[in-house]
Amino acid sequence: MQTVGPESGTRDTAAGGGGEDDHAGGFELLDVALVSDEIGRLTVPLDGREQGPFELPEGAVVSVALTFRLGRDIDGLVFTDTRLRDGYVVSATQIPLGSYRAGGPYEVQLSAERLPVGRHECATYEVTGSFSDALRRVLCTESHRFRIVHQPRAVHPHMT
Repeated sequence: MQTVGPESGTRDTAAGGGGEDDHAGGFELLDVALVSDEIGRLTVPLDGREQGPFELPEGAVVSVALTFRLGRDIDGLVFTDTRLRDGYVVSATQIPLGSYRAGGPYEVQLSAERLPVGRHECATYEVTGSFSDALRRVLCTESHRFRIVHQPRAVHPHMT
């Protein structure tokens, strides 16, 4: 995991009230991107459930970059990544991100992972990412659909 911040130049959107009882009001998700040598940097539109599914090549090594801003200090920030295929949970991972002071934007790049390989794995997945604090209060949730697509293998001329 790599964390960068605070910086300037990130777009500003409203996240909510920010009062004492509004635990999500201090968290603002600015950007979600997939980063890979195979696909470059693919920015995922926020609130874009209808804008998918995005196609990703099987076997690609991909990391997720998350950019956020905080209106208050947040202790014990956790990112939960849940993936469904055909309505069944195929993985759910909680990733502790640490504690952050009010400000930002902060960018966190999660560890890279290899996407599944094989025709059986080529399907549409619904991915939901949630941020929560140390008290397990959900601060933000974002869902998107991705389709892993088969990549034809090159045939060497001497093998035909």
